[in-house]
Amino acid sequence: MSQAYYFPSELGQNKPIPSNFETILEESVRLHGHICPGQVLGVRLSLLGLSLLGISEPKGRDRKSFMVFVEIDRCATDAIQSVTGCSLGKRSLRWVDLGKMAATFVRISSGDGYRIIAREESRELALKYCPQIEEKYARQREAYKLMTEDELFLVQKVTVKIPEQDLPGRPLRRIQCAECGEFAQDMRDVEKDGRVLCRSCAFGAYYDRAG
Repeated sequence: MSQAYYFPSELGQNKPIPSNFETILEESVRLHGHICPGQVLGVRLSLLGLSLLGISEPKGRDRKSFMVFVEIDRCATDAIQSVTGCSLGKRSLRWVDLGKMAATFVRISSGDGYRIIAREESRELALKYCPQIEEKYARQREAYKLMTEDELFLVQKVTVKIPEQDLPGRPLRRIQCAECGEFAQDMRDVEKDGRVLCRSCAFGAYYDRAG
């Protein structure tokens, strides 16, 4: 295995599941709407990421000191938002559309962080932990509560260069598009052929106008 990847225990982790885990999970389920394996995995991934950064009060005194980059728009992302308190609206949760069950926890002050990847092997390992549960997803859901962090995750030490316009806080600027007249902020405008445009006018929109 590449030295770029670490088991949590190699980084001083692999701690036991906290006694209030079910309470944390219940809060996540309320946000997401139902219980599923992704919720359990997302909660455990979040607890590991916070521990690696040394964050003890993610919704309190530490809330402005870190960001989380998620790589998938699936169930686990709602769990990460619930546990960490990070969100798109606060600009502390960023979605990088890679389709991977992974998330990176970053210290804003330094850019240093940890990328946590869910191990594919954990899906089949669930059979070892909960062979009495026949339904696959129910088996994974319960097994993920029992597995060690080493069995669930791999970790990379990373550095993330966060552009100033992507940091939490007020917008750096707000520009009116010369084509459509709409306003774009957070430096999402584009200069093209001597005009300042929004990205939709410069590169094409994700929608087609009806009629």
